[in-house]
Amino acid sequence: MLISYKYRAYPDATAEARLNTALDTCRWLYNKLLEECTTAREAGIAPTMRGMQARIVTLKEENPFLKGVYSKVLQMVNHTLWSNLRALSQTKKRGRTIGKLRFKSASRYRTLNYNQSGFKIDRGHSSITFSKIGTVPFKMHRTYSGEVKGVLITRSGDRWYVIIQAERGASESKREGRSVGIDVGLNAFAVGSDGAVIENPRFYEHSLDRIRKLQQSIARKQRFSKNWKKTKRKLEEAYEHITNQKNDFLHKLSRQYVDTYATICVEDLNITYLTENGKSRGLRRSIHSASWGRFYSYLSYKAESAGTNLIKVDPRNTTQMCANCGSIVKKDLSVRVHDCPYCGFVADRDYNAAVNIHRMGMEQPLEPVEMQSISQPGKSSISRAVEPIPLHHVSVMQVLAMKQEAPPESAG
Repeated sequence: MLISYKYRAYPDATAEARLNTALDTCRWLYNKLLEECTTAREAGIAPTMRGMQARIVTLKEENPFLKGVYSKVLQMVNHTLWSNLRALSQTKKRGRTIGKLRFKSASRYRTLNYNQSGFKIDRGHSSITFSKIGTVPFKMHRTYSGEVKGVLITRSGDRWYVIIQAERGASESKREGRSVGIDVGLNAFAVGSDGAVIENPRFYEHSLDRIRKLQQSIARKQRFSKNWKKTKRKLEEAYEHITNQKNDFLHKLSRQYVDTYATICVEDLNITYLTENGKSRGLRRSIHSASWGRFYSYLSYKAESAGTNLIKVDPRNTTQMCANCGSIVKKDLSVRVHDCPYCGFVADRDYNAAVNIHRMGMEQPLEPVEMQSISQPGKSSISRAVEPIPLHHVSVMQVLAMKQEAPPESAG
């Protein structure tokens, strides 16, 4: 299990100049390799990742400035390029209309990847020495654990961060105790089978007016002028603030679930499909803004390290099926209450789904005949009745007031 630890870095003027030069060099290499890949394809030649890796060696002889960047970092530029090409190919296979991979501008290439070598971490002085760059201090607000596999150094606006990637084993022992089913949504971010309703924070929507004003202000200014750069920096900071808010919320909420429950049941959602095939642009944007995939990712690695069982269930009919009798009760997204005409069970639709997810996760897989009986109205393989419970709403501020995910390291 690979865990990333992000720290604020404070390079001096010399190191920062070298970092910026290295980023420009890597960006040039990325664009050069992309150009050659495109040219080869147009000529009917299929380029390969290994061939492009070998091409870096000849490019270093032709362009001596490439020797100013650590060789492993240059190799990871090629790795990043081919990862992007594969992602584009997968998107095309899913039936979406795609264009060509774009060249990287200076503002869109911000990370140097030191994979496995080229760095030395000094825990005592909280600094990392990078090959061809020098020593960069960073604030170790929490300790990292595991075997370090790589270090990334990235620029965000005027700030620098180092990301230490460490590999550590999962917990061998599994916990025993309470269990819960979680249904994620847009009206409420999550509803649990325990009756907890987590408010959707909607950080992006709350900042949308400011973002639009900054975008309009940028559009009115001369490109690359001082005022244009100043406003663009403000826009980047606004987006970074949203990302930090969202990560803080998701980290604390996922930690709360993992610490509270020994078993967590969730839907095995195809979030990429949902975002690509949403009925409206607003729905797709809301799904993207909710960040269900990131929430599941945080739940997954926290559960693995804590010995918590994370069970994913088939999402089909979790909302439409009655949690009390198993009948299918069709309802549109606008219908927020589950009202079963067969058994009279009435509940919030998301709570009904959470109970179904919990039951499906905790039970053994049903036989095909039993599965068929669940899908038929009026028939059921569910043996126990569900008691409606009052839902208790948890506000965003209550989640943000939870224990910090990364408490400051104690002095001494």
